[in-house]
Amino acid sequence: MKLIVKNKKAFFNYDIESTYEAGIVLTGGEVKSIRAGHISLDESFANIHEGEAFLVNCYIAPYSHAHEKGDSPRRSRKLLLHKRELDKIVGDISRKGYTMVPIKMYFSRGNVKVELGLGKHKKAAGKKRELKERDIKRETEREIKGAR
Repeated sequence: MKLIVKNKKAFFNYDIESTYEAGIVLTGGEVKSIRAGHISLDESFANIHEGEAFLVNCYIAPYSHAHEKGDSPRRSRKLLLHKRELDKIVGDISRKGYTMVPIKMYFSRGNVKVELGLGKHKKAAGKKRELKERDIKRETEREIKGAR
């Protein structure tokens, strides 16, 4: 597994409860652009429309040497999931108010895969509490390290 990109904001903005691995439908120029590292998962999310999952607002820069240059960099791309996984995700989204967020994108045996996280959006107070806990932990580690 070769990591391409990681969405660091996903864990800060969402309480991720479960993850799913999905394939993604891409053109050849998009794959070459991804191999070059010209991709961003910031502000992207997954949506379910008519029984199919789509990755929305993911930026993949156009490949400069591509034969066909008609694709939009932020177009919706189809995600490949098993039917029972898709049914479980639809149930969680409709009942519990979850959101599907891409966590990371990587190559697995030559195929591009997306790891999707299913979670709820954190409130501002939750984010502040998490930052405060992280600062306290960092300070205690410094004091322990300085005491040695």
